[in-house]
Amino acid sequence: MANFAITGVAGYIAPRHLGAITTTGNQIVAALDPHDSVGIMDRYCPDARFFPEPERFDRHLEKLRRLSEEKRIHWMSICSPNYLHDAHIRMAFRVGADVICEKPIVLNPWNLDALQELESETGCRVWSVLQLRLHPSIIALKKRISEDKPNNKYEIELTYITPRGPWYLNSWKGNSERSGGLATNIGVHFYDMLIWIFGAVEKSEVHISEPTRCSGFLELERAKVKWYLSINRDDSPLFNANNEPSTYRVISIDNDEIEFTSGFTGLHSQLYEKTLAGSGFGIEDVRPSIQLIHDIRRSEPTGINRDSHRFVLERV
Repeated sequence: MANFAITGVAGYIAPRHLGAITTTGNQIVAALDPHDSVGIMDRYCPDARFFPEPERFDRHLEKLRRLSEEKRIHWMSICSPNYLHDAHIRMAFRVGADVICEKPIVLNPWNLDALQELESETGCRVWSVLQLRLHPSIIALKKRISEDKPNNKYEIELTYITPRGPWYLNSWKGNSERSGGLATNIGVHFYDMLIWIFGAVEKSEVHISEPTRCSGFLELERAKVKWYLSINRDDSPLFNANNEPSTYRVISIDNDEIEFTSGFTGLHSQLYEKTLAGSGFGIEDVRPSIQLIHDIRRSEPTGINRDSHRFVLERV
């Protein structure tokens, strides 16, 4: 049984990590978050120490390291805001812990080079949460594409709408310096999935970039992709039982729609099992998508053209 620490324990994604840690037979012994709404810990780790200050958290981890191999932190799960990932990975390495980090691991590609140097120096590793690579529909799609003619270039439309209220833009997620912007915060794992299946990026355009929606065009080795990402409640064509807009995730390939709104239950636990077994997704796995989100973030929107997503064209 391994000892885990977790950062960002009060956040939205933390319960999936807490569940995955305990499901895989490990224990959480320390947690960090500046916010103290952390009652979720009573369900998964009632005896874990909680710290709202990173300095005290860091000091506690160092104390555990000096006590014994049995007491020290073996792994750190990082669920904190994107701009803190790099610093928290370095904190984990200092106390000899490996890392499972929510995406994106970092916001800039050159930060990956520095982390690789630290991996070599410390012997610790950082692994990313790329759970879409474990989704049954995505695995089936990758198999289908790999078995098709290699010179075939697919026409793809990616649409991801996840309605959010005004709080989103007033949180760290709405601050591009902290989140990397909308395309980074909600799009990075989709870009990773597309590159994983269809090959390297050959061309990238951003057509619109607004606080609540963005869209553009990618040309990959084996695909031309029109993408649309949105947190705008008015964009979703799906509604829940209360007639409220709900999440909409769809990929169409040559007009053949692959809906993967469902099927996400348990993917974090599967990823933890894979990572703890030594076959997780490391720095080189995430590098292409980190480079792409960096390029998208710094791209000047071109405006609407013939390669624009249909949701954009419908608004003209």
